[in-house]
Amino acid sequence: MAETITFKVNGETKTVSLEGHEKLLEILRDKLSLTGTKCGCDDASCGACTVVVNGEAKKSCVFPQAKLAGAEVTTIEGLAGKAGELHPIQQAMIDGGAVQCGYCIPGIVMELHGLFSKNPDAGHDEITEALSRHFCRCTGYEAIMASALLAQKYLKEGKGGKKS
Repeated sequence: MAETITFKVNGETKTVSLEGHEKLLEILRDKLSLTGTKCGCDDASCGACTVVVNGEAKKSCVFPQAKLAGAEVTTIEGLAGKAGELHPIQQAMIDGGAVQCGYCIPGIVMELHGLFSKNPDAGHDEITEALSRHFCRCTGYEAIMASALLAQKYLKEGKGGKKS
């Protein structure tokens, strides 16, 4: 028997029909065609699936549908501006050289978005702790950390990104 669930994704109210116990990642990718959120491990160990739920960075591969009703979810697709300009965190990842294959970057961007939304003045240790929940096989963490600090600067300066 199908269950219907309603929640907001990237500012839009969505109602989806669910057949079993689907995780948020499956709902986003399979039901809503939001494929920017990646599945890297399916057990919350890599961080590629990170999205922001009710203002907190969460691993969507283990986020249960039972907690989704009425929630507000932001995915990587929801960060870019309506005119196509990149979010300052997205732009900083490019400008800081953190993007190699790009597979893990959406999750890292969403982790930083959750962190900086709660604490715009997060220090090096707090940023390091947030990034420790992510596994990057290509770039290395020096470029990612430098880009995270650049993102923090861009956010404080109100610097928008370039058109995607």
